[in-house]
Amino acid sequence: MIPGGSKDGLIALRIGEITCKTLMGRSGIGSVDYAINPYLGCAHACAYCYARFMRRMGHQGERWGSFVDAKVNGLERLRAEAPRRSMGKVLLSSVTDPYQPLERKYELTRGSLELLRERQFPVSILTKSDLVLRDLDIIRKFDTIDVGFTLTAYDDAARRAFEPGASPVERRLAALRELSEEGIPTWAFIGPVLPYITEDGLEPLLDELAGCVNRVLIDRLNVKAGNMPDIRGALSEHYPDLQPLFESALKGGSVYYDGFRRKVSEMCRRRSIPFEVLY
Repeated sequence: MIPGGSKDGLIALRIGEITCKTLMGRSGIGSVDYAINPYLGCAHACAYCYARFMRRMGHQGERWGSFVDAKVNGLERLRAEAPRRSMGKVLLSSVTDPYQPLERKYELTRGSLELLRERQFPVSILTKSDLVLRDLDIIRKFDTIDVGFTLTAYDDAARRAFEPGASPVERRLAALRELSEEGIPTWAFIGPVLPYITEDGLEPLLDELAGCVNRVLIDRLNVKAGNMPDIRGALSEHYPDLQPLFESALKGGSVYYDGFRRKVSEMCRRRSIPFEVLY
């Protein structure tokens, strides 16, 4: 057992090694063709994460964020699979973070990028970690690649409450700036929008993003896969006074997200940031 994530809200992390039948699977996400998930589980331990349904793969009943399995034969599988796949866009990753702390040791994401670059698959990276900067030497060599960062809130206190193992907000913003300066297409995913929490600090967050991203995607919080108990736990510990309003905003008939859509749309237009609201 080793501690995982940041210095805040540490969870004891159990690391395992597993094998997989395939690494480059067909994606059900409309904008991409394939997804590569080098790890099962995620040390970022986000309270709202929908990917906790992956616990069914040998981790039923375990706390989300308490385990990560490295797919140790993943690069061997990808080396065999990539030449057989038709050309299409690859997402790193859909149900894990490709740059969570364990990547420093196993380098499965880095190895995947090297293999994808050999055939010049278009790639889209989505992460909450500035560790992606380590792989700039490979990223620069792609004909088509973009890097996105998830940013749930501007206030790092929200990160500590809901994303205890992820990189601090300022480090993510600094990584976006560096990637943009390198000429790498970048984007931000503002989501899930946490009622009243994401909204607080939205103006300065968009000010930061205006100069360094090509687009912004925005999505609401969806209660699914059993994430609500962890969300309630984070609220009761860090935002007890806000909890009733937060939960009310999630109920059917609430107009909270309609109002947020109008607000964020106007803010993005004023800053000439291309954006899409996904709900």
